[in-house]
Amino acid sequence: MQVILMERVAKLGQMGDVVTVKQGYARNYLLPLKKAMRATETNIAVFEKQKSQMEARNLEAKSEADAIATKLNGKQFIIIRSASDTGSLYGSVTNRDAAEATTNDGFSIDRKQIIIDKPIKELGLHTVKVSLHPETQCNIDLNVARSEEEAKLQADGKSIQDLAAQAEAEAEFEISELFDDMGAAALEELEMEAEDKSETSAEESTKNVDVDEVQAEEPK
Repeated sequence: MQVILMERVAKLGQMGDVVTVKQGYARNYLLPLKKAMRATETNIAVFEKQKSQMEARNLEAKSEADAIATKLNGKQFIIIRSASDTGSLYGSVTNRDAAEATTNDGFSIDRKQIIIDKPIKELGLHTVKVSLHPETQCNIDLNVARSEEEAKLQADGKSIQDLAAQAEAEAEFEISELFDDMGAAALEELEMEAEDKSETSAEESTKNVDVDEVQAEEPK
């Protein structure tokens, strides 16, 4: 099927181009979204008549998209999700979730503008594309974490594995300190027992000396 493009379509053509596409692609995507119309003589004549106006509107829309992209590109958005200790999500993060996160931060982004190349099923930082205009795209980072605290640590470059290793190291350190304290207490107790025994032995020795002196002083 031949269609005339009403806007730039990636890997297909620019506005005004007449291209040949599969009927399913045209009927299910291009025509319903008004990205193209059938390339009949009547439609081509209408397009040529309105071309200058359409190009002006497209240029204005692109300028607005470029301005938004400048503010949005590289920005990080936090998405809180439940996950296992290994970092696997109980579910996945969708383009709807990403759109809601950007909207909550003051950007008007539709879920259809979010492009997620592969399902997000792990905690961490994930870069996704935002299509603001057929000729304007930018990247944003989704910081998927179990809590705001974890999100902050991930933003600083620590992964969930690093956090788990840190928690394990802290636990081992606490256990080591506990055993050290127990060992120190036991050693102190042994030293006190040894000191008590030493004092007792010294007292007994003194008593024995006193007895010997008394016996020596007694007349025979």
